[in-house]
Parts: sequence; C-alpha cells; structure tokens
Amino acid sequence: MFKKSVEAKAQQRLSGADRKKLKRTIKERFPNASDSDLDTLIPPKVEITVSKHPNRLLIYSLEGGLPMFFDVDSRGTNVFPTVFALWKVPHLLPAFILKGGEVSRYVIGGADLMFPGISIDSNGLPEFVAGESWAVKVPGNPAPIAVGSTCMSTSEALKAGLRGKALKINHHYRDALWESAEGRYVPNDGFLEDVVFEDPSSQQCDDVSHADGDAMNHNGDADKGELEAGMDADSPSKMQEIPNVVQQGVVEEQSTLSVEDVDALLDKCLLQAFYTTLKDKDLPIAGSTLWANHILPCRPPGTVLDIKKSSHKKLSKWLQSKTSDGLISSKEDKHKKEIMVLTVNRKHPDYTSFKPEKQQVEKNEQTVDPANEADINRMMEVVEIYKPSVHVNPIFTSVGADTRQLYSASEASEVVFAYVEKENLVRPTNKAVVVLDAILCDALFKGAIKKGSTYPSEIHKKDLAPTFINRMQAHHQVTRGKESVVRKGGLKPLQILTERRQGNKKVTKLSGMESFLIDAEPLASELQKKFACSTSVTELPGKKGHEVLVQGGVIDVLARYLVEQYGIPKKYIEVLDKTARK
Repeated sequence: MFKKSVEAKAQQRLSGADRKKLKRTIKERFPNASDSDLDTLIPPKVEITVSKHPNRLLIYSLEGGLPMFFDVDSRGTNVFPTVFALWKVPHLLPAFILKGGEVSRYVIGGADLMFPGISIDSNGLPEFVAGESWAVKVPGNPAPIAVGSTCMSTSEALKAGLRGKALKINHHYRDALWESAEGRYVPNDGFLEDVVFEDPSSQQCDDVSHADGDAMNHNGDADKGELEAGMDADSPSKMQEIPNVVQQGVVEEQSTLSVEDVDALLDKCLLQAFYTTLKDKDLPIAGSTLWANHILPCRPPGTVLDIKKSSHKKLSKWLQSKTSDGLISSKEDKHKKEIMVLTVNRKHPDYTSFKPEKQQVEKNEQTVDPANEADINRMMEVVEIYKPSVHVNPIFTSVGADTRQLYSASEASEVVFAYVEKENLVRPTNKAVVVLDAILCDALFKGAIKKGSTYPSEIHKKDLAPTFINRMQAHHQVTRGKESVVRKGGLKPLQILTERRQGNKKVTKLSGMESFLIDAEPLASELQKKFACSTSVTELPGKKGHEVLVQGGVIDVLARYLVEQYGIPKKYIEVLDKTARK
C-alpha cells in the first residue's frame, strides 16, 4: 500500500473532540488495548496530527514524532496501527508467525503473506474471519514486521488446503510510510536492511502462539524483564561470556565480555564462516545475509553475538574495517542501501593463520543452511492443477470427492476412474472401452457437442482422463523456496524485449517476473551487478506488475541467466528482439 513516497495534501492538529473519537475507534477496533496501552499510543500531553493523502487516506502521528495509525478510507472502519505503534504495544493485534526469518524478505519486499509461509503449531490454525486485522512476526523476535487484513476465514483456509493468500499486507517495515518518519528506528538487532531474524540481544524463541505472540528464551530461562515484548532495543541486557573451551557440548559458565573480547569473537566467527560455509561461488553477498546465514551459525553453541557490544557498533562499519585490513573487498549497494561483500582474500595473514574449529555450530530454526541457501531461495516448481467445474461436479460428488479442492492431473484421473469402477462401466468384452452412462456422458460432452450431433455412447480408456481434465477449470501453482501461490488459468510467460533507442543504443525490458515469485527491485539490483550496467524499475500502466529496464542488448544472456539462476523453464520465457527487424 505504501510503495511510493508518502506526501500529504494537508496536515492539521487533532482537536480535543476528534482526539477522543480516535481513542474510541482504537478501543473498538483493538479490544486487546488497555487504558494504559491507549495512553502509550496516544500520550495525553502530546499533540496528535492528522495528515490527509490521496484516495481518502488519513495518517495519525505524534506531533514531531512517529506515525501511529492510518485510516484507509477516512471512515474509521479500516484503521490500522503502524509498526511503530506495534513496537510500543506488540499485543495490540494477534500475529501470524513466519516459518523463519528468510520468509520476511518477501514481506518486506512488498509481497502479501501466503499460507505456506506461516508456521502452525500443534494447536492448529488459529480462529479468524476474513477482513480481520493481524500482524506478522518472525520467530524469536517480539516486534511485528507488518500489518494487514486476512483474506479468508479459518474454515475457508482449511478447505483450500492452506494454499493461497493469508494476509493482504497494508504496511510493513521499510515501506514508504516507515521511511517517511523522521525519527524512524528499529526495535532490536534482529531488524536488518532487507530481512528480519530473531532478536540476538534477548536470544528468545517464539512459541508460535498466533493469538498473543508470547516468547520464550531459546537457550533456557532468562530475566523476565528482558523478555517483555515492549522492551527498548537500547535497554541493558545480561550478556553472557563466550566460553574459551567447548568440549562434548558442555558450555562453561559465562560472564560479561569486554568490548575487545566481542571484537575478537566477531573476527573468529567471520573466519570460521569463511572456512566452513561461505564459498567463493556465494559471492558477492549482502552483509545482512552474510551475518544471518554464515556468521551467526558459526558462533559457539550457547553464546550471544551482538554487534552493538563491539567497538564498531554497526555491521557495515565492521565489514568496512575488514575491507581496510585487506581481508575482504566490499562496496555499498546504493540500490539496496547496504554493504555488499565482493571477494574474500584467502591469502591474507589473518585467514592463513586461522585454525577453524571442528565443532557443532548452533543453528537457528529460521536460518537456512548456507550451503543450500541459493538453491532453496531460487528453486522453482510449476504444477498444473485443476478445479472441478459444474460439468464434472456430479462425478466428484458420486465418489465422495470434494468439489472445492484443487486436483493434479493424476488425482483427477483417479476420480473419474473411481466412478467408472463404482458404476461398473467397463465393457465386459473389451476392457479398454468405457460405456458412458448419462452422468458421465454429460460430464464429458454436454455443451461440447454441436446441436443435432449424436452423443458418444462409449470412450476409450486412454481418452477418458484427458477429456475429463479438459472439462475442469485450469489453475497453476508456482512454488519458489518457502513461498507458493495458486492462480487461475495457465501460467503467462515472462517476456524479454530488446529495442533500439536514440541512435544505436539498445535497451532490454523484462516483465512478468511477478508470476514466477520474483521481486522486480532485488532482481534489478542483481542484474546491475551481473551485467555491469544501469537498471531501473517502473510500474506497468494499467497492469499489475513492474518492468525492469536493463541498458544494452542482453536479451540472450539474460534469458540464459533466468533459466540457470532462477530455474524458469525455457517454455515460459518469451523473447522478442525488435532490433533485428528491418
């Protein structure tokens, strides 16, 4: 919703009457909010401003501070809290818990939340109805990352096999609304540039309670004051010392580390990652990905690794110091606004003198195995599936199959052959022929036979399943990593077009990548590095989706890159070279 910059048409202070009305609306919309919560969200002695935007959007902010609520249509029926409000009162909304921190990339990238990305505990899917306001959290991090409206009820979701869209995201961390706040901040160290992981300062692990989002400590009991959901990111926490000796999984008693010890531990984990998990083929790599998928898993078991406790304070400054030392080469990606590690100097004295430890590294539940990270994130599968139509519904009903489910071609074939067996329609004298009764005949041919023509009385077994499937509604399911989506109809191909501009200059346009669960912005940044050329992203007029423009005629190499790196089958790539025409 907030993909573009937030520019107000008008802004004014909220009157006393409107202020009371807003508090009543919040109390009605969010029954979990106590009176003290309301005072936290709307402090009594702080002025509230309301800014009016196009499409009747209203944004309520603390004067000179942060946006706290937004009203989608100015009617008071679609009021949502911002992430800043949820960071102050995390229990304001029930929350869906993601399967892992890696899934947060899609949400922060602007995608809606799909059911396959939600973690469901032993109690099953929580109760909700369509249109309810829910938040989104990462396991092990009490601070929500997004807020939106449910797209269906619990019963509808179960009937759909937990497929499709669960939550339409209205606002998320790092969108234009978050960026517009002058005093914007992040609640804890788990919030990185383009992904959110567990909060490393508290080492807590979410118990996947979708109703209240309560958290538990990942490594054992912790000070209850440190586990409060509204804890300030800068508040002191009890950090345990990393043991010098770890033998047979027994961790020595820990105490507070000095800044120098933290610096040494960071360097040790970085070199351990270079030796054990990070390969040259993984480069270049974003600093946040290096930290989450390689450095953190290489810390000794039972330890805390907090960059803020070091002398560098920030991940980017630490990596820049390693660049100055000559251990790595890096540069800032202006598109992603984060540091990228380009190469590792494996001849550097620090690298050659380091002896990696043979130990079991601690793996977080949400952390993807670094060796398989690229394959998992890029792995794509396209499956053609079918939904029963009015023509074939009687067949499904007769054999007790659910007409509201989606079926693969083999599953649909089993249904029609189950009906044939149930009604004993195979011709006794020729087992390869099926005799059509009135129900099966109508399912296969009603409306498809010209008027005046005679309906068939039998069909060969080899033609039965294709004819039956052809009478169903075609759908397709695209799965990439942990994200999956089901859409009606066939999958539209990704289009690559090269054309000539201003003399002999060529540009290559890429569109339709959203159908393959590929975000345009990250792809443009990736292509910019791979092809050493400028790229840009624009919204397609009158259509849903974006177009990535790449300078130069890279049509063939781009098509090959998408096949090799993203697993897109060649049949789903449509190539058109306008520069070849005379």
